[in-house]
Amino acid sequence: MELTVGRVGHGGFCVARHEGRVVFVRHALPGERVRAVVTEDRGGSYCRADAVAVLEPAAGRVASPCPASGPGGCGGCDFQHVDPQLQRELKAQVVAEQLHRIAGLDVAVTVQELPGGSLGWRTRTRLAVDRTGQPGFRVHRSHTVLPVPACPLAMPGSLDGVLSRRWHPGAELEVVAEDSSRVHVVQLPASGPPKQLHGSGRVVRHAVGRSWELSARGFWQVHPAAADVLATLVGEWAAAPLGATVWDLYGGVGLFASVLAGQVGPTGSVTVVEASRRSVADGTAALADLGQVRFVHGRVEHVLAQLPGAPDVVVLDPPRRGVGRQVAAAVADRGPARLIHLACDPAALARDVAAYLQRGYRLLAVRALDAFPMTHHIECVAVLAPESMIVESGA
Repeated sequence: MELTVGRVGHGGFCVARHEGRVVFVRHALPGERVRAVVTEDRGGSYCRADAVAVLEPAAGRVASPCPASGPGGCGGCDFQHVDPQLQRELKAQVVAEQLHRIAGLDVAVTVQELPGGSLGWRTRTRLAVDRTGQPGFRVHRSHTVLPVPACPLAMPGSLDGVLSRRWHPGAELEVVAEDSSRVHVVQLPASGPPKQLHGSGRVVRHAVGRSWELSARGFWQVHPAAADVLATLVGEWAAAPLGATVWDLYGGVGLFASVLAGQVGPTGSVTVVEASRRSVADGTAALADLGQVRFVHGRVEHVLAQLPGAPDVVVLDPPRRGVGRQVAAAVADRGPARLIHLACDPAALARDVAAYLQRGYRLLAVRALDAFPMTHHIECVAVLAPESMIVESGA
């Protein structure tokens, strides 16, 4: 079919219409005229398609730096055909649209570029292995494995010894790079425990003036600049007073807690709640010199009611699905003067912000970071305060 492409949508596609139905078109840009092939149609009001020919290109279309990208190719990247500046503009439109549609807010959003450019930033790469033992990436919305000779998003050199050899058919590989020379490879079989194939399984990361020795499989920001930028922003917006009580929920190894501890000082407290035992162990060791930091192992929704005191600041960095209404309400009802909420999914961000608004909070600002160039993913940080405190201060 031939389509005139409309606005960008949340998920790496643009929206078009054909014979009364919505078509989600990948590999296109707003304003383009394209020839598209339907890739998925389950009936109903919409279907999915790939733009296989561009009849009238839009400004901002560029040649893809990866030959595996494009219709029927690797599903890891959504915007290889888009100029990086336009990528950020499209992502800003998505964040603003989700906040408007779900939370009823009209917010001007800009997306900040991180240092290092659009390629060579991925320090953690997940690969699939096909039936012949060749590693590669899955085709978009498919289990089909596409073997590739290289990945321009991966840290340079990190996949050189991985893509050139055969592996156990049907397995998955997780490759974690400290730098171009120190790489850790774990095999994730279809059944059974993970197997360390290369490297020690322990990595050293550097952020906020500290060194962190961590499990290679534990959570850490994939973009090498993201941890520092996010921690700095969280610290600026938290501005926790000396002696304050701070909660760092879904706190991982305590990246943000290390910054907040410096703000509250030895007379304050920072409580990190984290569900991963591995992250709690690594964070406890990394921050052993900060007596005001305490780690609590458990799911946030299970331990929240047991946390002592009235927090002055709460930082939340939940998984992609967000915190949900129950946790959002429970946190807001404890009345912190500042809520710092991080999200890697704009729709989840909007849902959680809407839940805070219903409990009497107001959104003060949103910052978006392009922590995943060439993909539709984006990292957002929101800061909220109680409506009553804003009115009293005259803000």
